Amino acid sequence: MIATYQKIMNDDEKGKRFLELIDDQSNIQWGIVSKLTALISSEWKSEDLKNELKSLVENHTKITKELNSLDDNGSIL
Repeated sequence: MIATYQKIMNDDEKGKRFLELIDDQSNIQWGIVSKLTALISSEWKSEDLKNELKSLVENHTKITKELNSLDDNGSIL
């Protein structure tokens, strides 16, 4: 579904979406670092932190896949 939507996007829309995704990805990466730091401090004992970290990694993966699908010509937009 993502690929179908992106085929009808023009280059300007793709560029804007790319920047939004990069911003989201950056925020998630900082969240991952924060959760990992807290998890290490808890000596890996916090199930809540483990679940939050798992969710952040899953979201990061989704964004990365969408970013890759925006770049259909193998260029950096």
